[in-house]
Amino acid sequence: FRLKLMAEGELKDMEQFFDDLSDSFTGTEPEVHKTSVVGLFLRHMILAYNKLSFSQVYKLYTALQQYFQNDEKKDGIDESDMELTNTEELEGKMEKEELDAPLREEEISCNGPLSQKQAEYFLSQQASLLKNDETKALTPASLQKELNNLLKFNPDFAEAHYLSYLNNLRVQDVFSSTHSLLHYFDRLILTGAESKSNGDEGYGRSLRYAALNLAALHCRFGHYQQAELALQEAIRIAQESNDHVCLQHCLSWLYILEQKIFDSCVLLEHSVNKSLHFGLPYLASLGIQSLVQQRAFAGKAANKLMDALKDSDLLHWKHSLSELIDISIAQKTAIWRLYGRSTMALQQAQTLLSMNSLEAVNVGVQQNNTESFAVVLCHLAELHAEQGYFAAASEILKHLKERFPPNSQHAQLWMLFDQKIQFERAMNDGRYHIADSLVAGITALNSIEGVYRKALVLKAQNQMSEAHKLLQKLLIHCQKIKNTEMVISVLLSIAELYWRSSCHTIALPVLLQALALSREYSLQYLASETVLNLAFSQLILGIPEQALNILHMAIEPVLAHGAVLDKGCAMFLVAKCQVASAASYPPQKKVEALESAILNLNEAKDYFAKVDCKEQLRDVLYFQARLFHTLGKTQERNKCAMLFRQLHQELPAHGVPLINAFK
Repeated sequence: FRLKLMAEGELKDMEQFFDDLSDSFTGTEPEVHKTSVVGLFLRHMILAYNKLSFSQVYKLYTALQQYFQNDEKKDGIDESDMELTNTEELEGKMEKEELDAPLREEEISCNGPLSQKQAEYFLSQQASLLKNDETKALTPASLQKELNNLLKFNPDFAEAHYLSYLNNLRVQDVFSSTHSLLHYFDRLILTGAESKSNGDEGYGRSLRYAALNLAALHCRFGHYQQAELALQEAIRIAQESNDHVCLQHCLSWLYILEQKIFDSCVLLEHSVNKSLHFGLPYLASLGIQSLVQQRAFAGKAANKLMDALKDSDLLHWKHSLSELIDISIAQKTAIWRLYGRSTMALQQAQTLLSMNSLEAVNVGVQQNNTESFAVVLCHLAELHAEQGYFAAASEILKHLKERFPPNSQHAQLWMLFDQKIQFERAMNDGRYHIADSLVAGITALNSIEGVYRKALVLKAQNQMSEAHKLLQKLLIHCQKIKNTEMVISVLLSIAELYWRSSCHTIALPVLLQALALSREYSLQYLASETVLNLAFSQLILGIPEQALNILHMAIEPVLAHGAVLDKGCAMFLVAKCQVASAASYPPQKKVEALESAILNLNEAKDYFAKVDCKEQLRDVLYFQARLFHTLGKTQERNKCAMLFRQLHQELPAHGVPLINAFK
């Protein structure tokens, strides 16, 4: 009867009910003893009610009315199932099964407000899914709708604001994410949650970590000036409070900001030492990883970098830092790729993919949906594409698209690699108009890669002056930002432009500059490719014997770690040098040299066919037909001539001699 009176009455009737409950403990002979089971339960309920804000009281009353209306429609619902407050523990048969099972989108679309426990469970579940398996979390729009519904009934729910911040980061919404982050720390201070656990320090702690998180947010979106101002504020407050842990986090972010301007190894080394001193293994390990990355770009020897990573791995396993173990292996994969050791990179990638996470996750949740796995899978897709396994690369990219949907935070990684693989395939196939259409997408994801590939398209279309202007601008920019790998690639492309323009002597200083850089920075594969280009220059300049000598220095790394296209080009170049050197040989030795050249051309032809590189196939067939004609093998000559004619009709020449380029 009392329940019906409250539900059909007004809010004051519920307030009167709780006032009457308090009177049950008064008097000489109280109706309920304070220490009895019922008394303890009622006191707990009264205490929880008194803690509610006005919005929470209204929410409780609305839930009570809804419960009573539903009770009238259904029979057999026991009154003990009712949830009295939004801070009580869930009891009885109520919702054990619901807590164990994942919430479906239609289930959490609430007609009314959730209880405190339900809301906390929903938030923790969605936050866990965003970290471990974003595909199973609600879509950004649906999640934001539910969060807005929660905040409508409880605007001071700090955790809901923080999840809203994470959700807005998924879609790169800088305004909304900043708004939600500031609201989170405002509510954290207003509710006093920090002060309860940290005493008087709670208020200041929230302020300094709010400034630190704001700096991290601005840095993520590339707003470095605003990030620096927020970081200075965090450092000032942390110094006033003598908070060494916060200061170490600030120092790590200061390094990230400073490296945008100049090399800050000193800052990083200081950060690592201090983190170890204050017992912060996570920060120390991240510092070591950053230091290794910086040293790799500076051209330090691979063995020293791997030793440093080995030391950090010991730290990871000692403290069970699963995420940092993944980052370390992904770092090794990227370093081996940088140094041109594709076999070692493949081994590291397989190591990470075969590992199980150390973190416990719910059944049905995909493990290891982190940036490290996205990076490794992207490298794996590119490695397969380089070896001509395009179907396998497509399967890996398909898996990446399912694992990291387009609206997820790591989707840009596979988007870039997907565009690059498509671009290479179109260039190999001679479909330059398709390659040109892909340049815009690559530029949107990585401007430097986009400009470089635009120059490659212009070069392939024989627009030499436009390609040269673009490459010169890109070279100046890459030298300014110290992107050595791209500088060497641009120099090699400029040298090829000089060959095509018959300026072979001008290409030599450019190639020597590229070779010096690649050796200085330990970029072995680029050094081997540069040597191949130098050998081609010597061939064009009429010294094929010298070209053959230096080819033996460079061809082994290319055949061991190179892409299929590069292997084909290397073998084609060896055949050209053999034919050119054979001109001065006696007849018998000349025949042997030409037959050896034909075998090398067959190997080059297999490589080019594997990546469907029709222009190079056409050149090889032309060369083979000439050699067979010289040797008097008419049938083989005619077969090569027929295949050449078919390809030549499909891909007509653009006025450039067929045998006048290394690639």
